[in-house]
Amino acid sequence: MKEVQFEWDIQKDIVNRVKHGISFYEAQRAFSDPHRIVAEDMAHSRREKRYYCFGSVEDQILTVRFIYRRGIIRIFGAGYWRKGKSLYEKENKIHKRSHR
Repeated sequence: MKEVQFEWDIQKDIVNRVKHGISFYEAQRAFSDPHRIVAEDMAHSRREKRYYCFGSVEDQILTVRFIYRRGIIRIFGAGYWRKGKSLYEKENKIHKRSHR
């Protein structure tokens, strides 16, 4: 089986680290989650299809925005967003108990 390859723009990686506290290098780990969810970004897929990967990284749900081009995953955004966590938990039927 062919190993998955990743790439990203170094400047976007720096901006993402400052804005969201996560590097694109770390964001690759979301793709290793066997329960990850990949969904097309219908709102922004105009010229080229864009996707989201929702995956667990160190007990948090990471949302990674990417495109798939010539067999390479190109990451252009990543962060710990509530909407991604909610979708991941719903699709994986994870129910959190409230703490009182």
